[in-house]
Amino acid sequence: MAAGDPHAGACSPAPMTIAVIMPVLNESRCLAHTIAHTRTLGFDELLIVDGGSSDDTFAIAQSSTKQCATHPSPLRGSMRVLRAPRGRARQLNTGAAASACDVLLFLHADTLLPPNARQAILTALSEAACVGGRFDVRFDSSRLPALVISSLMNVRSRWSGIATGDQAIFVRRAVLERMGGFADIPLMEDIEFTRRLKRAGQVACLSDQVVTAFRRWEQQGPLRTILLMWTLRFLYWIGVSPHRLQHFYSMVR
Repeated sequence: MAAGDPHAGACSPAPMTIAVIMPVLNESRCLAHTIAHTRTLGFDELLIVDGGSSDDTFAIAQSSTKQCATHPSPLRGSMRVLRAPRGRARQLNTGAAASACDVLLFLHADTLLPPNARQAILTALSEAACVGGRFDVRFDSSRLPALVISSLMNVRSRWSGIATGDQAIFVRRAVLERMGGFADIPLMEDIEFTRRLKRAGQVACLSDQVVTAFRRWEQQGPLRTILLMWTLRFLYWIGVSPHRLQHFYSMVR
């Protein structure tokens, strides 16, 4: 470095920190696997927010926390288990308020992030105009309906700028705080949030894929589930209250 260089001794800015916030409710079947996978990806914090599970979900999360404390892993910071009133929006807001990280990534308990998830987010947010984003999605099934549905989800999301929670939404903390967090509604909180997010700035539609469970679609049948979800979203778009739609949504949970 040349003498007199005004940048001599200057330090590079610290990389953004990223917290993964996972709202859970009766997810004992898949939670341990998702936690174990997420811990390997080098995030700065992992917060599990339980909404009053009646199965072993809370115990599994606590056990994983103890393992994280005693066994080194690529997780850069801490892992914590929190309690919150039932309701995904409330759980997401509780997790966001408990974290001091620069970026918040909201992850479903049955969804696995790609190996390069952290770097993909940092790259997207290196653009100052980018306020947040989401990943493309594919299901953990090779059946044709799963491939068709995931492709349609990705195309629809890319075209509309609206994302669902299955796509692992991420956002800058400062933007989330300006937006007032997630609306306290019983469902459609992800759609409502990303609808506002795209008005706040550029939203990244990452082609990197998360892998999510196809179980919800298989339980009721793919066609029936698609029709019901489209109906619910149409009713929401025309102004029907999420509180009125909650009963019908329980049919595909």
